[in-house]
Amino acid sequence: MIRLFAALPVPDDIADGLMARQGGIEGAGWRPREALHITLRFFGDAREDLARDLDAQLLGVSGRPFDLTLEGAGSFGEGADLHAVWAGVSESEPLRRLAKACENAARQAGLKGETRLYKPHVTLAYLRRASGLETARWIQANNLLRSPPFHVASFGLYSSWRTDEGSRYRLEAEYPLT
Repeated sequence: MIRLFAALPVPDDIADGLMARQGGIEGAGWRPREALHITLRFFGDAREDLARDLDAQLLGVSGRPFDLTLEGAGSFGEGADLHAVWAGVSESEPLRRLAKACENAARQAGLKGETRLYKPHVTLAYLRRASGLETARWIQANNLLRSPPFHVASFGLYSSWRTDEGSRYRLEAEYPLT
């Protein structure tokens, strides 16, 4: 079994700005630079044959290159269930189309459909028993985040595995947008 997701990497210059915002929440597991990405579709654990079928479907995804901007900050969860802080992504119809195409590819490959609403973001930290007040202060301090636009000309299929230091990712395949 291999754990897979489709994503857009965050360019180094944008990642530098995000890394500078990491701090101020006790109990936060801040993500390393190489883990900063915008998930298009999380596929989960897949058998090798299903991974090959998924790759074949993703090869058929088409779309034109586009620009994105990161904007705002927020969290997932509330109270005791507060579990992540993130940088938001400005509304982008091309991004939504690409995420939908990845969802369609997953279904064509035989994976179950995603039931959660798509919320494009870059996870900056996973939280463990973090203070709601500290988290609210962090969001308030970072809510005006706005990156320069960056160009998206491809997306990738990544594998993920857990280590004692957190999840690690590897680019398995890259798909150009033309």
